[in-house]
Amino acid sequence: MNTIIEARDVVKRYKDYPAVRGVSFSIDKGECFGLLGPNGAGKTTIMRMLCCVSPLTSGTLKISGTDVGIHQREIKAIIGVVPQENNLDPDLTVLQNLIVHARYFDISSRVAQERAESLLEIFQLSEKKQSRINTLSGGMKRRLILARGLINNPTVLVLDEPTTGLDPQARHFIWGRLRQLKSQGITVLISSHYMDEAYRLCDRLIILNNGEVIAEGRPAELVPRYAGREALEIDVSRTGVDGILEKAEAASAFIQRVEDTVYILGNDLEAIRSELREHSDAVLYRPTTLEDVFLRLTGRTLLQEQ
Repeated sequence: MNTIIEARDVVKRYKDYPAVRGVSFSIDKGECFGLLGPNGAGKTTIMRMLCCVSPLTSGTLKISGTDVGIHQREIKAIIGVVPQENNLDPDLTVLQNLIVHARYFDISSRVAQERAESLLEIFQLSEKKQSRINTLSGGMKRRLILARGLINNPTVLVLDEPTTGLDPQARHFIWGRLRQLKSQGITVLISSHYMDEAYRLCDRLIILNNGEVIAEGRPAELVPRYAGREALEIDVSRTGVDGILEKAEAASAFIQRVEDTVYILGNDLEAIRSELREHSDAVLYRPTTLEDVFLRLTGRTLLQEQ
């Protein structure tokens, strides 16, 4: 596959604060690539640099071989942007928001109208095209912003936390549309602190913490590599763990206490689980996830970081 986005030793400083510290990655054409991590990890900063909104302090960042610091007009023409905030124009209708945005790309009025009508149908907003923005639900606004990001027929779609604050139904709707776009050959770059979202959507991803890459790879490979297959969450405010931790250590499991919860991650936790059966109301047994990878690598949960 052809590399379409390439980052090499990217650094971004705000005065003396290093928001991004030497990040490198590459994304192939038609791939869905994820930037994962807690708020403040550097995800949005990387996207702002990629979209030519914020300059790099050092390093190189290219799209289709074009440096973002040199050929900004060319890059902006081929990318679609879905920002984290809802920045729709409240004085315009749903349809007008798309048509006005098309002017930034020198799209003719006729083509803009056709594309806008088509996108509203795809995102199930046709019945709302003459409505004002303040009458839309949160899910509708996110769908409209996603439609707006596609008005210029981009080859790369950049989405910053696209489903934050949405209910499960709205999130699944957007996930479905993103899968369709990927199947059409559009390269998707998505940032998220929802690990389940990244697991479902991303071909590959990097996990960021404090502006640095702490893990990189395919979701299905990262989880067993860093966290094993099984996880136990023990509420130690309701039960003790005397003797259990020694067994976990003997089984080469990873053990981490976060406030009143002890996390045990490993590949064969059945013996430990059996020891805790009488405390089943205080113990959760489950498969490991990308959140466990973050815990294993940082000693913290994502909830603590937000």
